[in-house]
Amino acid sequence: MSLLLLAIAEPQGHEAVNHFTFCPLANLGLDWCPGCGLGRSVTQLFHGNLEESFHQHWLGIPAVVIIGLRIITLGRYEWKKNKNR
Repeated sequence: MSLLLLAIAEPQGHEAVNHFTFCPLANLGLDWCPGCGLGRSVTQLFHGNLEESFHQHWLGIPAVVIIGLRIITLGRYEWKKNKNR
């Protein structure tokens, strides 16, 4: 569900975000936060902006690959479990 929300979010940089956040680093006025940058990186990736995705956070691309593989693995497990009933 979280990946879906990141996929449909509007890609934008940290400086363009004008909303309330619980992020202590963003509230201190810092431009880079590992958590915020990761979410923006995933959003940029889903919109096809590979260079901007890497610029926001270099772990965004591996995170999507790892989470995607985990979803596939769990889906296969559930499918096999339901098939054997």
